[in-house]
Amino acid sequence: MLPPRSDFPADFVFGAATSAYQIEGSSNGNAGASHWDSFAATPGNIMDDSNGSIACDHYNRWPEDLDLIRDAGMGAYRFSTSWARVMPDGATPNPEGMDFYDRLVDGMLERGLQPHLTYYHWELPAALAVKGGWQNRDIAARFADYCVAVNARLGDRIAGAATLNEPWCIAWLSHFLGHHAPGLRDIRAAGHAMHHVLLAHGQAMSALRAEGAKNLGIVLNFETAHPADDTPAAARTAEVQDAIYNQWFIRAVMGQGYPEAALEGLRPHMPAGWEEDMQAIAQPIDWLGVNYYTRKLHAPGAGLWPAARDVAGPLPKTQMDWEIRPEGLTEFLTRLKRDHVGDLPIFVTENGMAEAAGPDVTQDPTRVAFIGDHLRAAKAAMDQGVNLRGFFYWSLLDNYEWGWGYGPRFGLVHVDYATQKRTPKSSWHAMRAMLAG
Repeated sequence: MLPPRSDFPADFVFGAATSAYQIEGSSNGNAGASHWDSFAATPGNIMDDSNGSIACDHYNRWPEDLDLIRDAGMGAYRFSTSWARVMPDGATPNPEGMDFYDRLVDGMLERGLQPHLTYYHWELPAALAVKGGWQNRDIAARFADYCVAVNARLGDRIAGAATLNEPWCIAWLSHFLGHHAPGLRDIRAAGHAMHHVLLAHGQAMSALRAEGAKNLGIVLNFETAHPADDTPAAARTAEVQDAIYNQWFIRAVMGQGYPEAALEGLRPHMPAGWEEDMQAIAQPIDWLGVNYYTRKLHAPGAGLWPAARDVAGPLPKTQMDWEIRPEGLTEFLTRLKRDHVGDLPIFVTENGMAEAAGPDVTQDPTRVAFIGDHLRAAKAAMDQGVNLRGFFYWSLLDNYEWGWGYGPRFGLVHVDYATQKRTPKSSWHAMRAMLAG
């Protein structure tokens, strides 16, 4: 059961979110290769050996998909532009790619939807990846150029824009844990990427401000880090994981410096002169995007820093085997207000769950309960003074779930990948009923 719409202010934004590579189809529209195309073409990287070349064919079916958002009663759509589509070589604009996003934004406005843009949702042009990608300091200037080019074409119609989506995934998950493109397990590569992704944010913010862009922010993901038991060693392990995951990026963006618990392991592997970049990183933002899904239980592990292992928790789990813990959203929103952002506007830019399709693909009762519980958790944070302005469900559509391929289904709308038929689920209908109330 979802809470009534009247629990939230009249101007509170409800929307759905997607990302370009997960839905558009990278083979469409003269797009260039991204490092995800390369990663997916490498045996063993994707669970079902699939890729995003067709995905949900949103490139051709976007009018139908925007209709689904409008018809659910939502007022906004959070989408991303593909750097590889906009600039196939990482530098030269592709008119066909720009035209696509022009049509897409106009289509949102025609349907009364606020366009909320994310410049980077993990699609690095392969042409830049082979030059070192996020390990290479030059990526910051290249990213700023890309953002300026997109802003020049779309900025006059965008309600708000984020530089990056989930830099922890861009840097740590992809360069240290190796689960996402480029699939590295290299602490020096991770140290460089953890810094350069933030430098790119800072340089892009400065460049966009110089162009007159308004309402700019960044989207960070947060994941509760609890000790697996009551030992001091487990507490210390969780502290380090919290520093890497939940503190590194928000502290730097807000001018509070990198957390010492993370620097203890990363300092020897950071790029030379990184300290001199911290002021450039800490550009003022107009809002913060918060992505929240789950928690992890951490125990000490053998071997080198950070020497941690995850322990299965006792709570109900999603199709991704992620624990369902709504109160964590309240905890992070209030913690962010207290420790980092004060009264800065916050949006929940992603929250959702994967639930396998049953015999009747329209029925997803666990997702309905999940959404209701997390909306109530968001309202609880607002009642404690958090300046929360909106909530975007992840995701509008079942889609390509990166290293997991097409197995996990996060969508409010079921997608038959063989026919591309869209079928709204009971969660979509529940959202529509709430928003009509």
